[in-house]
Parts: sequence; C-alpha cells; structure tokens
Amino acid sequence: MDSETFGIEKGSGKKVVAWLNEQAKSQKIKLEVRLYGYTISTKNFGDFEMFSWIGNVQVARKLVIKASKRFKVRIIEGGYKPKDRIFKMKKIDFAKVKKGDKTIGIIEFAVSRFRNDRWEIESEERH
Repeated sequence: MDSETFGIEKGSGKKVVAWLNEQAKSQKIKLEVRLYGYTISTKNFGDFEMFSWIGNVQVARKLVIKASKRFKVRIIEGGYKPKDRIFKMKKIDFAKVKKGDKTIGIIEFAVSRFRNDRWEIESEERH
C-alpha cells in the first residue's frame, strides 16, 4: 500500500501528525505517521503538507478523518486505486479531499514507474 498520497492542510501538519501518533500510542495501535517535507498545491482545495504512515489502512483512515474533525482542517485521504487495470507509463493513485466526514473532492495523482519521483497532481474535481 502506498501511503504517500495523504495530506493535511498546510500549516496544520506538525500538530496533526503529533496528535495522530499520540492517539495511536494511547490506544496501543500500530501506526506511525511522518511528514516528509513535501507540499502539494491544488487549484480547488489549497495547499497540503503530504505525509506517510506505517500501519493498518483502516485505522489510519479513521484517525485521519477524526483529526480533520478535531482540528477543522481539510485532509487528503489517498490510496484509492483505479478500477481499470490498464498498464501505463505512470503509476496512478486516487485520493479523496475531506473535511471531517464530508468528501469535498477527488484528486488523481501520478508518478513515473521508472524514476524515483514525487507524486504529482494529474487532475482534481470538486464535489
């Protein structure tokens, strides 16, 4: 599972990541979250500090949504795979942009299959 297409509204990254790690530790959940110094800008939703995590995907999604509600910030919840399994020169990943439980948009990320690049936004759609 690629966990690098998750993001937190710019300016809230450190406090949200600290809270996520603290929650995982207090609930004895195997989850570790880290910012990796990469900011992505969207046309429709603003700037996001991207982060990665190690652990259970369901737990990560639930805690990220909880953090969005608690801190009243938008998040990018990545890891949604396209339904069509067409081989392309780029690796594709889809992400939901959420504010609390509400999905406010979808972002399509792409990265080269052959180079060690960072994820780039291919397209975005507001709901």
